[in-house]
Amino acid sequence: MTRRETGALGERIACDFLGKNGYEILEKNYRCPEGEIDIIAKREDTLVFVEVRTKKSRQFGSPEESITPIKREKLRTLAQYYLQEHENLPQDWRIDVVAIQMEKNYRIERIEIIENAVDEED
Repeated sequence: MTRRETGALGERIACDFLGKNGYEILEKNYRCPEGEIDIIAKREDTLVFVEVRTKKSRQFGSPEESITPIKREKLRTLAQYYLQEHENLPQDWRIDVVAIQMEKNYRIERIEIIENAVDEED
């Protein structure tokens, strides 16, 4: 399985897991000139931008540790862009991460939702 296929599998798993945890999925793979948001969801009255991180190896740290300061800034920029385009949606928002650690045979070893993983300002 390629890296891209592993990422797509992780996003499907994340959508299912989010749904089981009270998130309503609004969009997947939202693209704009600034980049892409993996999942946009709503939980209660909060809009949630979700970054999915899927890893098969712990060689370079956990899935959530792979989010660099540059990626954090990009996620904030993408969230602001989306909010400007969708003024009818809740303006309370946050950025969560779904961290998925898989075994080499693609079985899920760990899956976790990390709420507010990226602050509006660091």
